[in-house]
Amino acid sequence: MDVLPDLAVPTAADLVAAAAPAAVTTRSGFAECLHHGAGAAVVVDADGASRRVARLGDPAVAILPRSALKPLHAVALLGLGLDVDDELLALVCASHSGEPGHVEGVRRLLAGAGLGPDDLANTPDLPIDDAAAQRARAGEGPSRLLQNCSGNHAGMLAGAVAAGWPTVGYTAAGHPVQGAIAATVARLCDGAVPGSAVDGCGAPAYATSTEGLALAFARLAAAAPGSTEARVRGAMTGNPWLVGGTDRRATRMMDGLPGLLVKDGADGVVAAGWPVGDGRGVGVVVKVLDGADRARGVTLGAGLRAAGVDVPLDAPGFTDEVLGHGEPVGEVLALPWS
Repeated sequence: MDVLPDLAVPTAADLVAAAAPAAVTTRSGFAECLHHGAGAAVVVDADGASRRVARLGDPAVAILPRSALKPLHAVALLGLGLDVDDELLALVCASHSGEPGHVEGVRRLLAGAGLGPDDLANTPDLPIDDAAAQRARAGEGPSRLLQNCSGNHAGMLAGAVAAGWPTVGYTAAGHPVQGAIAATVARLCDGAVPGSAVDGCGAPAYATSTEGLALAFARLAAAAPGSTEARVRGAMTGNPWLVGGTDRRATRMMDGLPGLLVKDGADGVVAAGWPVGDGRGVGVVVKVLDGADRARGVTLGAGLRAAGVDVPLDAPGFTDEVLGHGEPVGEVLALPWS
């Protein structure tokens, strides 16, 4: 695969031109909704050569992967000297649900760096998990510790401590922690637009293309034992619940297909990596351009199958029921990739 082109910040017209029909929602025999997306499936061979094997729409259009970049953040932070066990490394990669086990792990991650919740600079929020959110409403209310990116932010703080850098201002695009993350994103994706947006948690949201991110996930999947990329892959695939939480899509996907690496991002992004063996890996990325969640699973499954990965049609996380009066009356169906 040739070096990916420099990315431009897309306009609405660019997204319209990049879009392809990705999935259709049916209800009682009616085709009710049509979701459009962009995506890419990439294979990395044992010699490091890469090639695109399938596409959905324009795989070169710039997207904001949002939290789907967190595994790449973790690679950068390990490079700075972050020294944590696999459970805490999974939380660095997580968009967790704020359940008690998640929160305890984030506290442990901070304490290991000599820090506490007051050092976090992410946006206060309630947990994603309904039961945890109800407890928070009755107690402390929204907080930085409970917000789904707190593990990732704790990792950034711990990385700064490991590198001997100040922790204050760690979310600023000019902070050296963010510079290290941007450089790692650019290296693994073969090009990026760093600092082009601000994510919901307050950290920089780096841009890449679906093809660039698919290349990065293929590299994670193909990484040699002992590498930082393999360490991140193992932490995530070994701890799916910590990456998401109870009944979360990425968690269900990784639990259902052991070895599959999955990370989702806000507004319709999901990325996956699959180790083929013999130093080869597959990476697949989907951006549902209307930001829908329910089209992500079936579309990712279609991309993985197009790349030769055997994903059962009923695999957990890859399907969505459409309900009528509480009963299944339809489903979301993937459309072909080219």
